Amino acid sequence: MMKKSEFKSYDDLPLFLNAEMVAQVLGVSPSSGYELMHESGFPTLHIGNRIVVPKEKFVAWVMEHTNGGDTE
Repeated sequence: MMKKSEFKSYDDLPLFLNAEMVAQVLGVSPSSGYELMHESGFPTLHIGNRIVVPKEKFVAWVMEHTNGGDTE
């Protein structure tokens, strides 16, 4: 069963997302969020040992990988 996101809009997101928040937004397990953040092509920012995703880059990545929501 897919987890339900508590976010209703991209505007609700903070400027930077960590792996747990990415997973929460996408409705996947935390381990899937961590795996996704280590895939090449996923827009991460490395700050020391920490990995975050800028909100705008995350939104753009989602739009790119869903064809902007089109199903065709």
